[in-house]
Amino acid sequence: MKRIHNFSAGPATLPLSVLEKAQKELVNYRDKGASIIEMSHRSPEYTEINEQAAERLKRITGADDDWEILFLQGGASTQFMMAPQNFLNSERTADYIDTGSWSSKAIKEARLFGNVHIPFSSKETNYSKVPEDHELNHSENPVYTFFTSNNTIFGTQYPKEPATNGSLLVCDTSSDFLSRPIDLDKYGLIFAGAQKNLGPAGVTVVMIRKSFLENQVQRDIPTILNYYTHIEKLFNTPPVFAVYMVNYVLEWVEEKGGLSYFETFNTEKAELLYSEIDKDDFYRGTVEKASRSKMNVTFRLPGEDLEKAFIAQAAEYDLAALKGHRSVGGIRASIYNACELDSVKALVKFMQDFRKNNG
Repeated sequence: MKRIHNFSAGPATLPLSVLEKAQKELVNYRDKGASIIEMSHRSPEYTEINEQAAERLKRITGADDDWEILFLQGGASTQFMMAPQNFLNSERTADYIDTGSWSSKAIKEARLFGNVHIPFSSKETNYSKVPEDHELNHSENPVYTFFTSNNTIFGTQYPKEPATNGSLLVCDTSSDFLSRPIDLDKYGLIFAGAQKNLGPAGVTVVMIRKSFLENQVQRDIPTILNYYTHIEKLFNTPPVFAVYMVNYVLEWVEEKGGLSYFETFNTEKAELLYSEIDKDDFYRGTVEKASRSKMNVTFRLPGEDLEKAFIAQAAEYDLAALKGHRSVGGIRASIYNACELDSVKALVKFMQDFRKNNG
């Protein structure tokens, strides 16, 4: 069986062992005579999967009983709307740190529901960095502080949680979720589209602190957009197969050694790739070094024609999905948890050969 070196930004590569396990169970789940995607979402089989995935996620992140785990739909983009609708109004202000396309989209949605203060924006420098704490100009009493932990398009990542002026964090962590330990005490709400680092497209993992939920605004909220609706019961049909896959990816994360293992593993991959970029001026990183992402490595070549040739020739060596986002161009290698070290080594070897032949 041929498997490419997949650097897709999402939907992204998944652990081969997880795919093989799902393959074996797809037609006949645990000798039940049917696939899991043919069973009721209220069946004992799916109930076990949902509960198991939630418990595994709590163990991995260190979440205690103050945290609720939800598996929702609509992607992170729905959470851009849902979070402010539940917690923001005209009498409240939330701080939104602007470090890329996704945070700017979140700001647009939040302004529909209340006051938004932007303590920092790197838009004028083409989102080439994330802020240091001393660069943040917070509002006086924010109800929460929103940030995007890893910026998939521009290739930046927070090395640690930003300062908040006393508020809890609301975080879109879609593209670096479970890639490293986090300080959970600083968060009120965490959400992540699964399709980058956790599973297939179709499910959004939401972690919400019960005590943070007590700050919910007093307004009429559409039933399906109210967090309490999903905490109280399984309100509507969830993306069964996506949650099933997430559960197995979480099992794989635990078997590998948890977040500390992946922090070390992802650092090794990123350092190998960035060291090749930094050797000379042939490859040029697009963001400030202190803000570099360990998930989405972005760089440019001396010209767009060379970049097109790079992408085309890389594909001949089974190095796939290296084209940068359409809004910024260039090259992007997404090296999430499931990206093997051998794939990064193969990319570095190709980069060396391409420089030799075209530099």
